[in-house]
Amino acid sequence: MSGKQPKSKFRRKVSYAWNGESIRALREHMNLTQREMAEELEVRQQTISEWETNMHTPHRSTQKTLSMIAERVDFKYQANAVGEPPQPAEGD
Repeated sequence: MSGKQPKSKFRRKVSYAWNGESIRALREHMNLTQREMAEELEVRQQTISEWETNMHTPHRSTQKTLSMIAERVDFKYQANAVGEPPQPAEGD
């Protein structure tokens, strides 16, 4: 018998699927231009524009970074089921 504990079959899945609306709401909440947000995330300004218009979606690692930034700047958004994008909380 090994000393390892079995992994849980019921791991909590977290969604980091940001959509254009939520990315723009976060950027505006932070009072940043697309260029400023691009500099923060080390991407091109055009990339931010493409995310906000839903032409492209951020890579999973960038989505996780967006979630961490949102928490850091007290951006309230509603957590959704896996695969559904987070939405700004009502009243924000």
